Amino acid sequence: MKTSVGLNGKSILVTGSPGFIGACLVIRLLGELTGGTVVSLDNMNDYYEVSLKQWRLRQIERAAAASPVRHVFVRGSIADRALVERLFAEYRFDVVVNLAAQPGVRYSIDHPDVYMESNIIGFFNLLEACRRHPVEHLVYASSSSVYGGNKKVPFSTDDRVDNPVSLYAATKKSDELLAHAYAKLYEIPSTGLRFFTVYGPAGRPDMFYYSATRMLAAGEKIRIFNYGNMQRDFTYIDDIVEGVLRVMRGAPAKARGEDGLPLPPWAVYNIGGGRPENLLDFVATLQEELVRAGVLPADYDFAAHRELVGMQPGDVPLTCADAGPLERDYGFTPKIGIREGLRAFAEWYRTYYGMDTERNREL
Repeated sequence: MKTSVGLNGKSILVTGSPGFIGACLVIRLLGELTGGTVVSLDNMNDYYEVSLKQWRLRQIERAAAASPVRHVFVRGSIADRALVERLFAEYRFDVVVNLAAQPGVRYSIDHPDVYMESNIIGFFNLLEACRRHPVEHLVYASSSSVYGGNKKVPFSTDDRVDNPVSLYAATKKSDELLAHAYAKLYEIPSTGLRFFTVYGPAGRPDMFYYSATRMLAAGEKIRIFNYGNMQRDFTYIDDIVEGVLRVMRGAPAKARGEDGLPLPPWAVYNIGGGRPENLLDFVATLQEELVRAGVLPADYDFAAHRELVGMQPGDVPLTCADAGPLERDYGFTPKIGIREGLRAFAEWYRTYYGMDTERNREL
């Protein structure tokens, strides 16, 4: 059962904005809602270039200038408990969307402390704030990484996910468990979303499609892991945002069990299309779209600029989402294919990196 959650006129917190997904979600909210307040919270760290986050923030500010919705950007960390408490006390949030996290599977191998601070302590601070200042719905980002080396496909939220192969995955699974405990103890309606390989314009530079584009444009070789024997359920950013918005509007209903105690208003969904793409096919499509957009020359020698290498620690050969529950409960399944998505990315990349001045980047 779901409880309908209206968003118009509400106070909404989006952490991790102006990160990739957070910025796109806030811009969508500013474009569609007719009133209320949206607060963006991000620490603007330098995990990747801050200039891209600043560019996204400018896009948010433009959307806010044309919107009846008030937008407030706060620079800070969810690991700062005093700051989180102050924001909840001041804005009395109705809906919270936690997209703030330290991302990256491989980065977690060498920087575990950063993941514990943001993904565990930061999320705990948000849960405590939601307990003290009750919200209608807490939506938070989990990850397809929680499935680890699961060989059963498609990946279902009913599958056991007790064997993470990276610290990043372990922190995301921990968030789901913490949310469940708080939902049970304090009846905080919460929904976790396991995102599957999100990509698109103005995305994260550490993601393969983005970093590969940079290397190809610089004339460098790209490494394709597991000798190309990889499949990923790539999910375009617009599909991710649509899924998040739909979930925001439907919170798990509160109910009582036979013992009279609360049943946890808690749920987890996959957001992926369930159509994994072979990595070599994905790379071929990316290269074609980069040529089409003018990022690479028409006579680019692709074979000379790629190297097939072995598997990396913490990586998995296949991801594939069972999107049935999302379709059943919210009437939505991601549908944008890699050709359309990579074309949009390639065109954005040409525009963003093809202009010399900061002023031009804003145009």
